[in-house]
Amino acid sequence: MQKLLLLGDEAIAQSALDSGISGIYAYPGTPSTEITEFVQHSKQAKENNVRSSWSTNEKTAMEAALGMSYAGKRTMVCMKHVGLNVAADAFVNSAITGVNGGLIVVAADDPSMHSSQNEQDSRFFGKFALIPVLEPSNQQEAYDMVRYGFEFSEKFQTPVLMRITTRLAHSRAGVQRQEPLAQNALAVPQDPRQFVLLPAIARKRYKLLLNNQHGFENEAITSGFNKYIEGKDKSLGIIACGIAYNYLMENYSDRNVPYPILKITQYPIPIELLDKLYTECDEIMVLEEGYPIYEELLKGSLAKGKKIKGRLDGTIPMDGELNPNIVAIALNLPDERGDAIPDIVAGRPPSMCVGCSHIDSYNAINEVLNTYSKGRVFSDIGCYTLGALAPFDAINSCVDMGASITMAKGAADAGLFPAVSVIGDSTFTHSGITGLIDAVKDNSPITIFILDNFTTGMTGGQESSATNRIEDICLGVGVLPEHLHVIKPLKNQHDENVKLIQTELEYHGVSVIIPRRECIQTLNKRMRDKFKNK
Repeated sequence: MQKLLLLGDEAIAQSALDSGISGIYAYPGTPSTEITEFVQHSKQAKENNVRSSWSTNEKTAMEAALGMSYAGKRTMVCMKHVGLNVAADAFVNSAITGVNGGLIVVAADDPSMHSSQNEQDSRFFGKFALIPVLEPSNQQEAYDMVRYGFEFSEKFQTPVLMRITTRLAHSRAGVQRQEPLAQNALAVPQDPRQFVLLPAIARKRYKLLLNNQHGFENEAITSGFNKYIEGKDKSLGIIACGIAYNYLMENYSDRNVPYPILKITQYPIPIELLDKLYTECDEIMVLEEGYPIYEELLKGSLAKGKKIKGRLDGTIPMDGELNPNIVAIALNLPDERGDAIPDIVAGRPPSMCVGCSHIDSYNAINEVLNTYSKGRVFSDIGCYTLGALAPFDAINSCVDMGASITMAKGAADAGLFPAVSVIGDSTFTHSGITGLIDAVKDNSPITIFILDNFTTGMTGGQESSATNRIEDICLGVGVLPEHLHVIKPLKNQHDENVKLIQTELEYHGVSVIIPRRECIQTLNKRMRDKFKNK
């Protein structure tokens, strides 16, 4: 088969197609977005009728993927690390239901928070749910692990979590493909109660999950992804997890590390290899991208006097992503960091695109709110979060998807009036609707701005589940028609918009204002495509 130059995300997507998936489910979130986009643009996927449109949120994606697995088909569900929080209910319970067709959950973590609210480590979820975790160290391994992961999933009837990080997702390497497999035939589970988690059934399923743990551990030894690499210098033993193995090897141009290495890319960690490393070496260093999960476990289980170095003792910084230079410093190798950027080079913070509709929306909102005291605007996650920065300084919160409406409601419950929510169209359907239902039920005195630019703009302009549906949703959950307004965020309509906002802010009930204008980036792309097709 051909060799391709692929991003880590693209290697995972290509392998999923070559492994016979019938569908992929996801909500866009950096650094996972390109997995689904690759499938959406793939000729191979189109020829094989692979389902690949975006889901409303990560929970619906996880549940739909579980449904496809129920029908015997192989499927993949993709999300960023914080998206796994949204999918957690279905994800954790899927470990107990098990699967029918192979199911891989890809969680793309973002250490250093390049585009995220936190640095959480998805391996916690795998350990918590008691399911196997794959953590590739490079793009070829990511490709190979997907094929293996589907086989593993079907062998043990378990979902498999694949954890990647930003650098693997967004860097390229040569990847050797395997022969494509045909899709599974349609087949419902042999046990008609497998997916019925009534307590009596769930208790039995949980025992099956516990009994599978020994098999998971054996697979971690026999699969070949975990390796014990001998070294002559026993003064130090190194445990290198996932991409941290690559960072370690980059410090040795001849690939000849003097210390014994336990390369870990599949969990649970094989205990016998761990014991071998601990017995042979004077000290242990743990290199893992993300939280010191296994370093902490090792300190508890191997507390026999030998020093274990890593993030917990300061050998590796507690926050931020790893890189080859951090590993070099930890190994007392030369510090290859370059000079600091001179102060004459000013930082350039992110800003809204020229012509962005959110600019006109914030200008109108700010003009009205300038007559009130500060601290009244609860925002959400999207391009419009840049309203927190100068020159707007327009928002006062950004916590998690959908929190703007419910935080505004809570503040109004506490007596803050007026309280304002700002949420995007895609985020609204992702997790804002339930907050709106709460607000309508209590007739909370809040004004909600649903900034509708017809797309999921922050992650590159993906399809939004809200398009042409927002008014019907709002009316359907009980927003009064006389307090549901659509406005055009344009400079020539600024005065008219300000007047409407002033009126609705003083209403003691739920008011929804929808500033609607197409994202300038998707508009430009649409016009370019139109010109090309002429």
